[in-house]
Amino acid sequence: MYNRSKMRPKIDFVFSSNIRKNDIDSSNLTTELHFNEHLDEIRQRIFHSLSILAILTCSVFLNVKIVVKILEKPVPNLHFFQSSPGEYFISTLIISFYTGLLFSTPFVLSQILLFFQPALSKNEKKTVIWLFFSSIILFFLGLVFSYFLLIPAALNFFINYSEEVIEPFWSFNQYFGFVSALFFSTGLVFQVPIIQIVLSLTNIIEPSKMLNYWRLILFFCTVIGAVITPSADPITQLLLSGALFLLYYLGCIISMVLKKKLTL
Repeated sequence: MYNRSKMRPKIDFVFSSNIRKNDIDSSNLTTELHFNEHLDEIRQRIFHSLSILAILTCSVFLNVKIVVKILEKPVPNLHFFQSSPGEYFISTLIISFYTGLLFSTPFVLSQILLFFQPALSKNEKKTVIWLFFSSIILFFLGLVFSYFLLIPAALNFFINYSEEVIEPFWSFNQYFGFVSALFFSTGLVFQVPIIQIVLSLTNIIEPSKMLNYWRLILFFCTVIGAVITPSADPITQLLLSGALFLLYYLGCIISMVLKKKLTL
């Protein structure tokens, strides 16, 4: 007869080792499933983002003459020309893509936000969503500021400077490059308050210290306005530098208010 007491530990050991092995295999399988789920989600969100970009780009291209007329409005008495047969066609393709990219960017950013949303806490979600919408609003305000103030000021300066000397006939391709550069640089400048708020909330720099450096910031605003402005006229540089300085003060005030609310 077999001694069961001697056999039991061996059986228990084998059974427990099998359990541990099964646990490890199941955890690896779960990790692999989670990774595949995240990968599928990323693919879907990229596909949706590219689809929106393609739809908006095609829609703008079908109505590109409306967009071109809007871009030409700041200089109503100016005549444009194309230096090569396909210049205007290439320009309209670029305009359509840039416009589609501009209006699809909020959707693309929302897809990124939704992907990382499960990893954020409730307060973090509120903060990120608030910063997200504020950033989009400020960027479009920058476009409006550029369209109604910067572009007319810069173009009128150049037209008046060459008045009665040179007839203003401009290449549409170069004009669009000039306008696009102003749009992009102004949109980025209007993100300054968002950067300040992030620096304040992460305790990298206090809002009170931001206000103490106003003289240095005024100097940097002047330099940045001169560097990122595509034209060399002083009016555009002063307008952009002044807007940047006011946005910096606005960012300081908002950062101080948010800091007080969080400490209460």
